[in-house]
Amino acid sequence: MYKVKELIIVEGIYDKIKLSRFIDGMVFITNGFRIIKNKEQMQTLHTLARQSGAAILTDSDAAGFKIRNFLKQQLQDCDVKHAYIPDIKGKEKRKTQPGKEGLLGVEGISDDLLLKALRDAGCTIDGDSTARRPARAITKADFYADGLTGGPDSAEKRRAVQQALGLPGKLSANMLLDVLNRLFDHEEYTEFLENLQNN
Repeated sequence: MYKVKELIIVEGIYDKIKLSRFIDGMVFITNGFRIIKNKEQMQTLHTLARQSGAAILTDSDAAGFKIRNFLKQQLQDCDVKHAYIPDIKGKEKRKTQPGKEGLLGVEGISDDLLLKALRDAGCTIDGDSTARRPARAITKADFYADGLTGGPDSAEKRRAVQQALGLPGKLSANMLLDVLNRLFDHEEYTEFLENLQNN
């Protein structure tokens, strides 16, 4: 069992069951979109997130990103980390058909990938914080200079970066920038891009 300090926010009960098999920590269920209209539940979530910080771990489909963006706005004054699962085609064992977008949700992702997502987000696992504070952050200007924004093929280049890192394809440029700053310092980022272009 891995002890996670932050409150982990997931969409459904099956996500919580999956995590409880290998995570020792608090897991909060949004019940999908119900969190948006349930002010009492949102207040409880806000209180918990202010106490220990939070890690949002939603599915990589459109619904998951809508829930993530809602939570991001509601928890602006809390220490919120974003854990992303990769786009993996398939269906969960308990379902007869895949979801609308044909992607696995949190409950269908391997334990190792979920743990990696939490580590990459900067969660404190077994007392060790994986959060990074780079000497020089990657900026929007770097993204522009490297062709990841502002160019005719920028979306393609960002998609290549996302695929290489096992990130969902629906990440906005700003979200990708945030993730890269958690994974790399500027020098490592430059080296990563060079290696990606050479392959």
